Amino acid sequence: QVQLVESGGGLVQAGESLRLSCAATGRTFVTHAVAWFRQGPRKEREFVAAINWTGVSKYYADSVKGRATISRDNAKKMVLLQMNSVGPEDTAVYYCAADRGGHRVRVGRVSSEYDYWGQGTQVTVSS
Repeated sequence: QVQLVESGGGLVQAGESLRLSCAATGRTFVTHAVAWFRQGPRKEREFVAAINWTGVSKYYADSVKGRATISRDNAKKMVLLQMNSVGPEDTAVYYCAADRGGHRVRVGRVSSEYDYWGQGTQVTVSS
């Protein structure tokens, strides 16, 4: 069992950077791939970035590729999402999610592949 808590959201000016944190509890955390998803106003939830259990393999949505970095610290049970040059289109509730664990090779990019979710953190980008 893994529990996830996001933090770091808030109001950000367009062009600035944001840094979101996902703190995990549960001794199996190190075996789980972790992803960030987001849901903007009147939009469906969409994939943002994912990282495998070792932290070596990383995947990004085209919309954030080149300006987002996902990382993890298994010793601290933490996953970070750094995003630069944000714009109003990045306004959303950001969710951290973990897959079922077990050192899976596959890293999912759809929400149905993730079993554990945080409560979300709101990010609002003002222009």
